[in-house]
Amino acid sequence: MTVTLFVSLQYRSYSTILSSLGSSKNSPISDNAKPATLITSSTSNGTEITASPEPIAPSNALIKMPTAPWMKGSLLLRTDQVLDFSKPKTKKRSDTEKSDRTLNAKEVGGKKAVKKIVGSIENLHQNQSSEDTQMGFNGLKIGDCFGKLEEGYGDSRLDKRLPWVRDGRLVIRRMKKDKVVTAAELCLDEELLQRLREEATRMTKWVKVNKAGVTQDVVDEIRLIWRRDELAMLKFNLPLCRSMDRAREIVELKTGGLVVWKRKEFLVVYRGCNRKITSKSFSNMKSCPSNFSQQKCNGSTMDGGIYRGGGEGNPSPSGLFMEGCLDSQPLNGSLFERETDRLLDGLGPRFIDWWMQKPLPVDADLLTQFVPGFKTPRRLCPSLVRSKLTDAELTYLRHHAQALPIHFALGRNRRLQGLAAAILKLWEKSHIAKIAVKWGIPNTDNEQMADELKNLTGGVLLLRNRFFIILYRGKDFLPCQVADLVVEREMELRKCQTIEEGARQFAVEDLSMSDQPVANSSSIGTLSEFQDIQAKYENMGKGNKEVELQLQAEKENLKRELKKQERKLFILNCNIEKSTKELLKLNSRWEPAGLEADQETITEEERSCLRKIGKKMDGSLVLGRRGVFDGVIEGIHQHWKHKEVVKVITMQRLFADIIYSAKLLEVESGGIFVSVEKLKEGHAIIIYRGKNYRRPPKLPTQNLLSRRQALFRSLEMQRLGSLKFFAHQRRRTISDLKLKLAELHEAGQEKFLEL
Repeated sequence: MTVTLFVSLQYRSYSTILSSLGSSKNSPISDNAKPATLITSSTSNGTEITASPEPIAPSNALIKMPTAPWMKGSLLLRTDQVLDFSKPKTKKRSDTEKSDRTLNAKEVGGKKAVKKIVGSIENLHQNQSSEDTQMGFNGLKIGDCFGKLEEGYGDSRLDKRLPWVRDGRLVIRRMKKDKVVTAAELCLDEELLQRLREEATRMTKWVKVNKAGVTQDVVDEIRLIWRRDELAMLKFNLPLCRSMDRAREIVELKTGGLVVWKRKEFLVVYRGCNRKITSKSFSNMKSCPSNFSQQKCNGSTMDGGIYRGGGEGNPSPSGLFMEGCLDSQPLNGSLFERETDRLLDGLGPRFIDWWMQKPLPVDADLLTQFVPGFKTPRRLCPSLVRSKLTDAELTYLRHHAQALPIHFALGRNRRLQGLAAAILKLWEKSHIAKIAVKWGIPNTDNEQMADELKNLTGGVLLLRNRFFIILYRGKDFLPCQVADLVVEREMELRKCQTIEEGARQFAVEDLSMSDQPVANSSSIGTLSEFQDIQAKYENMGKGNKEVELQLQAEKENLKRELKKQERKLFILNCNIEKSTKELLKLNSRWEPAGLEADQETITEEERSCLRKIGKKMDGSLVLGRRGVFDGVIEGIHQHWKHKEVVKVITMQRLFADIIYSAKLLEVESGGIFVSVEKLKEGHAIIIYRGKNYRRPPKLPTQNLLSRRQALFRSLEMQRLGSLKFFAHQRRRTISDLKLKLAELHEAGQEKFLEL
């Protein structure tokens, strides 16, 4: 066997025989390669190996190609005749060539092309070292390119947005709450403040602030602590613990100290560096600027200055308020607070112990209890408008009232004329008056408050609970100026009517004969007749319609209730009939035994002896709700097997029922009834077996009910009694409803005859 091998000695690689497709282009053998010599050698097995010194040209190399199944011979093709389906290995270009091609080549597609252009511009902006790129752009910036691209896409023909252009959605981010700078941080040094806070963390005793708030007792206790220590700790209860910032303001205002530490419901108050220990006035702190403290006090209240509010029946825990003029102070707070303050100005002093955020409401307890000449305001509903609120209107007003501020803080149940006058003044600017019930004041009754305010103002009560009272002024509310105009207009109308009546009387006198006396003229067409008709039939139509509607509505309600009660009575009667049938079936199975003709008797001495024996007996039988059935008789005979007397305990209450049960037991058992004794558990029935007693071989209990049947009979009797009781109640209710319906019918006929 001979094998021919072509070897290129210069490149130390095999020739292109059996090389991959397309090797003619990428062959590492160059045309200037030196040819090698042909070498022939033989092996030990006789195999000859020949090496050609000259390489075969790539175009002349033969390659064995795959053949179809029907071809018998092999297919040999030259390299240049074989198609190359492999991907050509392109040579990497430099970044400059790539960027030039990106800018100059033609791209197809809208968004992809724009993305590629923008990416290439960004790459060029990063690689500014290339001089050609800088000369080509002449200082063009990326922002200018973006602007031009957006201008081009703004054309109506190219109505496509760029990938980075998004919808103009307005996103409102949650603003981070700014830290409130306290008075202690402004007045005290950092070292002193840090020392005070460290001492505050180690405090273990505090003053408890109840629901009433920072009262005068709490202030006195704080000042007492300040005599021996410079810090005082407070623990707040509801409702001030929900708003500790407001609690800090109240404490600083009333005590004159500075809050240096706050944690949950605890506050620590610093008395100040140079505090004068007094109990009647606030201290002046040298470390705090006077302008700051004055501005703080004025900003927290409606009036400036300090006075102790008093008065009869003042349940306010502390009557501390400020006086002065706020016009000279700069406007502080949000627009909501400023508008609410302007709305409440002139209504009364503010409530300093308010436990919620500002604005501060008006303290209704400091308003006058009685207003001279106060009357419930006049109301006049517009034409074609109902004064009553519908359910939808009531719901809308309640939802609308939730966002409104609190106008008044009330802790008094009666004598609310001053508050009513303030509410009427508020209703000229606002449709709704919102009143908060004060915490911590004993004997407050929100129902009594709401009733008195409703009677004094004539408004509509929207909501009432133990926290709030909300009043709506109503559709027929008239402001003071409008009510005065209506009264003036009515006075002018009456004056004109009087003038017209005088002119008519003068004309009648002129037309009468001078020689005849003036006859009594008729009142037809006169002012007096008009006034009489108006007084008699004023609002007659409206009143009659309302009365008729009320009568009709009441009649319909009574008829509906009567029909309902009759339906219930019919159901009860059906159930009574059904229960009666079941009870008759059970009673038919029970046949009580008759008395024996020859019955044994006992003497009174024997009866007394047997009664004593029965009372001392420990063993007994219990007669339950089932009554007398076969098991009870069997138990009696079992007792008589060993003893002469048996004691049966019953829980029945009526004495007649107890005697009936005793006689029944005597007849069914065949014994002798001794007596009935009163016990703690109930009543004991003592029965003697007799002198001639013999236990029967078979107990005659076939005529009695079984245990199960006796239970069913007891249940049916109880059910029947309950049904009869409720049926009697329904009959009485139906008779009362029929009587009321007849009375209403008669009242309606009488009013119709009067009209």
